Amino acid sequence: MPPTVLILAAGQGTRMRSRKLKVLHELCGLPMVLWPVRAAVAAGAGRVVVVDSPARALAPVLPEGVELAVQPVADGTGGAVAAAIAHLDAGSAAGDDGPVLVLSGDVPLLSAEAIGALTVAHERSGAVATMVTSVLDDPRGYGRVVRDEAGAVVRVAETKEIADATPAELQIREVNAGIYAFDAGALRSALPRLSVDNAQGELYLPQVLDLLRGDGRTVAAHVLEDPALMLGVNDRVALAHARELAQEAIHRRHLLAGVDIVDPRATVIDVDVQIGQDTTIEPFTTIKGRTRIGAGCTIRHSYLVDCLLEDGVSVGPFAYLRPDATLRSGAKAGTFVEVKNSDIGAAAKVPHLSYIGDADVGEGTNLGAGTITANYDGQSKHRTTIGKRVRGGVDTSFVAPVTVGDDAYTAAGSVVTDDVPEGALAVARAKQRNVEGYAERRDARLHSEDT
Repeated sequence: MPPTVLILAAGQGTRMRSRKLKVLHELCGLPMVLWPVRAAVAAGAGRVVVVDSPARALAPVLPEGVELAVQPVADGTGGAVAAAIAHLDAGSAAGDDGPVLVLSGDVPLLSAEAIGALTVAHERSGAVATMVTSVLDDPRGYGRVVRDEAGAVVRVAETKEIADATPAELQIREVNAGIYAFDAGALRSALPRLSVDNAQGELYLPQVLDLLRGDGRTVAAHVLEDPALMLGVNDRVALAHARELAQEAIHRRHLLAGVDIVDPRATVIDVDVQIGQDTTIEPFTTIKGRTRIGAGCTIRHSYLVDCLLEDGVSVGPFAYLRPDATLRSGAKAGTFVEVKNSDIGAAAKVPHLSYIGDADVGEGTNLGAGTITANYDGQSKHRTTIGKRVRGGVDTSFVAPVTVGDDAYTAAGSVVTDDVPEGALAVARAKQRNVEGYAERRDARLHSEDT
């Protein structure tokens, strides 16, 4: 049976010093809680249940198929798991065949591979419970794993309060990662017996291990070799560290796939970004959201959000591609160009100092410097349609809604308010008038005013 995965995410995270729930803080373009959710799904979980507080703040971000359980009272990790089990039992006859894995919504870097390895280790051990441990240079903030002389796990010494652990236990460097695998029936039998007899007055999930051992049943430990995978986020310092590690992994994935990231230390790429082979990302580029970039593109010192770039596109430097910007094969958005909700055709060029919003630009068109699509009339957005092979003069404004036919031209400095026929030249500017002797008369007037 595939495992059922419970993700504990009801904590408020007061140390984040934020009005936002801790697990909703973003990590490389994704709310933190969705990192373990995605990992669980990728690991083949049969059901994924996220435990939330009664406010149900997580409901809007959870993907379809992921279930939400409510922990009615903030009574600790044991209470959170009990709420999840009650949700499972109410929703269906879950049975005891598949293991139950418990993860934390504030431990975002645990991979699908690590979850799969835990599932296999638990099945092979024959134990009713398997806890994940790791050895840390600085174990502060984690429960310590107490073993006997034979190396068997005896208990977990909590450290939230001074009275929870002895001085000797605080010297232990092996820690409880807060990640578990349980046989469902054994977990159900132990949860009702949890007590609040501790300094925090909470139901500690690790006490389940003590109860199962007291029942004469086997509890195993699975050592996580990479401590970074169990990094918990309790404040913004830890979030920054997790972001650094996640970004490093994202860069490594793209580099191994054939993307040239010139300076990863000066490049930000969100987790859902897709980049094709032989594309070059130059320093000081930020690529956000679900941006998709084809093969053989060059991105220079630019900011891209939720946009699509086909093969051979050139962007930047200092370009800003906003949501729903599409650059077709071989297109160019040059220096200080902003594109929003627009389709730039194949081999079309917007070379520099332009804003293209709510527009369709045809194949092979070249728009001069300072081109503006005036898409908003104060109440509604309107669309500009520019045909194929159009040559736009510098400092042209297209006041939408307006259509420019194929092979048309616009004169420099034009404000185009009417449709331009195919092959025509649009000249839309006031006639120039030179006022002779203006400077001499102005100087004379200023001199008379001074005297």
